[in-house]
Amino acid sequence: MQTHPFIPEDISRSVISVPPMARDHELKFDRVENEKIIRHLEAGGIRTVLYGGNANFYHTAISEYASILDQLSQIAGADTLVIPSAGPAYGTMMDQAEILRSTDFPTVMVLPHQGLTTSQGVAVGLSRFAEKAERPIGLYIKYGNYIDVPEVKALINDGVATWIKYAIVRENPAEDEYLTRLMDAVDPLIVVSGIGEQPVIDHLVGFQANGFTSGCVCIRPDLSMKLLAAVQSGDLEEARQIQAIFKPLEDLRNQINPVRVLHAAVHLAGIADTGPALPLLSGISSEQEAQVQAAVSALRSAKIE
Repeated sequence: MQTHPFIPEDISRSVISVPPMARDHELKFDRVENEKIIRHLEAGGIRTVLYGGNANFYHTAISEYASILDQLSQIAGADTLVIPSAGPAYGTMMDQAEILRSTDFPTVMVLPHQGLTTSQGVAVGLSRFAEKAERPIGLYIKYGNYIDVPEVKALINDGVATWIKYAIVRENPAEDEYLTRLMDAVDPLIVVSGIGEQPVIDHLVGFQANGFTSGCVCIRPDLSMKLLAAVQSGDLEEARQIQAIFKPLEDLRNQINPVRVLHAAVHLAGIADTGPALPLLSGISSEQEAQVQAAVSALRSAKIE
């Protein structure tokens, strides 16, 4: 596992994969199946693996947190950066900070909490978490009212956060007042587009974000890496062709549920047995599974001329 401090080059060198977490039928972390997912990603050129919402880290028990981190650090390749998540509740993240402090993970992403929060309160909580964990964090901006841009800027300036995953869904990703203000306040090189392949051109070209995260990369890591390379080289025609290939599976994730569909898709693609969904989530229906299977098969067989 890569352990050097997280830098902007880590954002742009690889698509940041956000895989599901495979669990056995007792809902325990399945080391063998999770290693299959990582090997598949690495074979396709991926060198950053982020365990966040798609891994349902929101509901990871404190009692299993240390064991999961230890196993992830062992199964990742020597030059693969693994980024775990913490939170979303304040008490949970502070207990996780105690565990993280004794690990070699160079950064950790804090999951956004929906509920009893204020922007200033979130900033204070994140600062205390980073101090206790003894490492800078990745700030996950998923909801516009979760944290305001002035608090984000202060966290960056103070060294509490060194990168941002921006994932607020807009009907038109090219028009985003919050993202415009954010990019004016921080260095775009530390900002990651966090909503998969579809807004990549708008975010990386229009707003100058430095890279992107993806769940569907777990199905075709090589193709997702080609999308990143196409955007970085300015070949937007090829980039749009690749976006169109990913769109059917992304559409199903949007229609049904992003986490549940990806969990099933990795299994249906034959990459790994992801096992049952960790409560408080559940699996998809047999009818939905047939739709996902069709989209997965098309994605697996797609080629770029």
